[in-house]
Amino acid sequence: MTQSFDAIVVGAGQAGPSLAARLVAAGMKVAIIERKLFGGTCVNTGCMPTKTLVASAYAAHLARRGADYGIATGPVTIDMKTVKSRADKVSTNARTNIETWLRGMDGLTVIEGHARFEGPDTLRVGEDLLQAPRIFLNVGGRASVPDMPGVGAVEYLTNTSILQLDAVPRHLVVVGGSYIGLEFAQMYRRFGAEVTIVEKGPRLIAREDEDVSEAIRDILTAEGIAIRTDATCIGFKPHAEGIAVDVDCTSGDPFVVGSHVLLAVGRRSNTDDLGLDKAGVATDARGTIVVNDALETNVPGIWALGDCNGRGAFTHTAYNDYEIVAANLLDGAARRVSERILGYALYIDPPLGRVGTTETEARKSGRRLLISKRPMTRVGRAIEKDETKGFMKVVADAETREILGAAILGTGGDEAIHGILDAMHAKTAYPILQWAVPIHPTVSELIPTVLGDLKPVT
Repeated sequence: MTQSFDAIVVGAGQAGPSLAARLVAAGMKVAIIERKLFGGTCVNTGCMPTKTLVASAYAAHLARRGADYGIATGPVTIDMKTVKSRADKVSTNARTNIETWLRGMDGLTVIEGHARFEGPDTLRVGEDLLQAPRIFLNVGGRASVPDMPGVGAVEYLTNTSILQLDAVPRHLVVVGGSYIGLEFAQMYRRFGAEVTIVEKGPRLIAREDEDVSEAIRDILTAEGIAIRTDATCIGFKPHAEGIAVDVDCTSGDPFVVGSHVLLAVGRRSNTDDLGLDKAGVATDARGTIVVNDALETNVPGIWALGDCNGRGAFTHTAYNDYEIVAANLLDGAARRVSERILGYALYIDPPLGRVGTTETEARKSGRRLLISKRPMTRVGRAIEKDETKGFMKVVADAETREILGAAILGTGGDEAIHGILDAMHAKTAYPILQWAVPIHPTVSELIPTVLGDLKPVT
């Protein structure tokens, strides 16, 4: 039997449910298909559970520092079962709310199962065929597991399976020195685990400026995390005490033995079992669906949103994908992904808030630049909280006086960066933001000071 709809949404992640609601409100008959957990990565294995764990780790860290604030505390212990239960509850509540909302929506058919294309306008879910002139793919991504030597001979964790731990590992080895790996590394160090980060490159989070990378390394090593960069030959072997991870760095022990290993070496799109070939939908070498500036695939009537299209891979960019598609399809707009100014955060403590172009990228552009940098030791709010690690940095165009990018590594950096992001989105010349009057005492209050100290690059 074939069921006909005006639109089909595949995947109930960040973009899918909101898009389905807009289409239904526009009078369309809509189906949304979810094969596993409503809410997608963010709700189930990403932002919500991990940031709940980060909050528990921060509480433990602050408790240990109680004496610094004149607060007497006893020994700090970690009840990992309760920590996990708290994260599980946050995810479960969010997932339940999304599913309940969708199932109660008039005009929307909710289907559970694995969707695969039978043609450019037809999907199969089990024995049922569904047909629509508009199909929106919001299928997300998962952890990438490269074919590293010995990886099939050991038990390893990914960002998904590590959430099931209800005990603190004796020694967690994190393979991958980027955003996901660093967050879990600091988190579990604060829970009491010995932690080693293994990164094949010469430094952590290579996409960031070198001063940001080095400052983050200093923050993590100060908490007792071992960091092994230049790991030229990563491999795995079973060991009597757990898992031996070959490192082969330029210095130090050739391998490290951990009780647990977390693979945090990238993500891949969930596109390999969608039958995209039957629909003629093009993907790149990594399996990411190729889309244009309006998030349309090469097949008319098929769009791709969120992690599977390679145009952001963040919860907020996935939601913005929905906004772009809905505005263009339903509001007569002509919005484009290229108009988006990308901001994001690294949720170690203190967090890194980032927006726009890095200093390294700006220097390669050939523009005349202005740069300013101030340490967090100059921020009153950071001093009062005794959390003064990090710095603020802004890069601007000397001719247009528009801000090109910024990094705020420090307490509240993930919030304070939005003042700069908003100014960039509005294409506001930096002197206008410089003469704003921010509230004291906040982290954001230093932004006008930093802007006032912009100097030509020498």
